[in-house]
Amino acid sequence: MPTLSLFDHERLSLERSIELSAESLRHYGSLYQHWAIAFSGGKDSTATVTLVADLLDKGLVPRPASIMVLYADTRQELPPLHDAAMGVLKALRERGFDTRVVLPELDHRFFVYMLGRGVPPPSNTFRWCTPKLKVISIERELETLREEYGEKFLMLTGVRIGESAARDQRIAVSCTKDGGECGQGWFQQTTSGAISDTLAPLLHWRVCHVWDWLVKADIELGFPTFEIAEVYGHDPQDDLGETEPMNARTGCIGCPLVQKDAALERVVAQPKWAYLAPLEKLRPLYWEMKKPQYRLRKHGEVRKAATKYIGRNRLGPLHMKARRSMLEQVLAIQEEVNRAARAQGMPEVILINEEELARIEELIAAKTWPNQWDGTEARGDVMVPEILPDGNVQQLLFEEDGLWG
Repeated sequence: MPTLSLFDHERLSLERSIELSAESLRHYGSLYQHWAIAFSGGKDSTATVTLVADLLDKGLVPRPASIMVLYADTRQELPPLHDAAMGVLKALRERGFDTRVVLPELDHRFFVYMLGRGVPPPSNTFRWCTPKLKVISIERELETLREEYGEKFLMLTGVRIGESAARDQRIAVSCTKDGGECGQGWFQQTTSGAISDTLAPLLHWRVCHVWDWLVKADIELGFPTFEIAEVYGHDPQDDLGETEPMNARTGCIGCPLVQKDAALERVVAQPKWAYLAPLEKLRPLYWEMKKPQYRLRKHGEVRKAATKYIGRNRLGPLHMKARRSMLEQVLAIQEEVNRAARAQGMPEVILINEEELARIEELIAAKTWPNQWDGTEARGDVMVPEILPDGNVQQLLFEEDGLWG
């Protein structure tokens, strides 16, 4: 049996959390004719979109003139999460919701941007993936909605307190400005000319409420949310509450920003998804490709905005040979997965589709480089004289083939 705290009676129940969410939707939602919901396919956004659908179906919240669900398809989601997201969108359309799948521009897609343009795999200090794959495409779609509606609309998100310390800090800072309020949802009001205002109706939900709701949404409401729990490592059949609810987070397939891809490990540990195991080769490949021997390097560069020493010999894009090698390896991983998928009658995984492959080949053939690079730079593993902070040059003691004269 779970250990009870002296203060458990003061904690919100799922029923009370739902009631508070409904109150926030009734209050703030009534101020807008049009709503949009940001849907990523993760546990919090899935709980948000299915709760809103249920509250509208039951008449507990007045239905706006229109409601649009925007799914940001990065093309890098874990296959079970992507399949579940497609199932949720289908169920929403059957309930009268408009849905849109928003893709990044072709040249901003993960492998096109990396292998076609040569930008190295993302890192925690160079995190280009989130804006390129998700933020820019969603912002573009929101601007389109604003033009279609002709007025500002309400954007619903699945943000919750407790997801991360950094997020909690942003909420604490912003909840008292621009009309934002905490507790009964998190409402952020902007200027009249802005695209939208934002409401997070599940802000106060505990993670156990999210899991309880997703089980209810699957069993009682017909939303295909069971696989989401499996990906996060939560056991939906644990009705006794003998295990702690998982507050794990998921990322892209083989996310290069983490030391350990726990989400993918949980997926391939399940017998039906074990054929996806070759995808575990992706993250080590990304880490390998960040090394100097696969990249070019600037030498003696002086920037207009800053002349920091760190910029004098900075590593840059993947050279052409590295791009070709990486492309072959990714396609080999894709084929290895799909051979097993065909043999077992399971869904195939398309890391690079035909359109993206053609674009990568086109960009490589055109010798495309990121801005401020032209391919004439030295390889990153070539030894060059060191440039000191004052601009003086410290010659190498040894050349690659012997002592300097």
